[in-house]
Amino acid sequence: MNSEGPAKRRFIRQLITNIRCGVCGRRYELDDVRILNHQGDLWVMSVTCPNCQTQGLVFATVTEAEEPEVIADVTPEELARFQEMPQINADDVLDIHEFLEGFDGDLVELLEGNFPPEG
Repeated sequence: MNSEGPAKRRFIRQLITNIRCGVCGRRYELDDVRILNHQGDLWVMSVTCPNCQTQGLVFATVTEAEEPEVIADVTPEELARFQEMPQINADDVLDIHEFLEGFDGDLVELLEGNFPPEG
């Protein structure tokens, strides 16, 4: 087995706790994940469900990227416009909450029009 630091091994085990058991749906816990081996970016782990005791193998490829690729539905122009806008504060959230609490209309039409409504 290749040697890796305890922090990286714990990180790999932590990633697996986001997976659910295929039988009962319960999430794995750190103590349920055992690293069996790894070579380079490929890790092999055994898992045991804390609820139904089902055992399984997990194969994962974990790579360290230099910088993540940003994928967005906004154009660079829209992003620049949003960055220039003032930050949303608690009063803004409360105003929208109060408006939506009494709103009885077409939300799609509202969002396509002048939003937020003046009032």
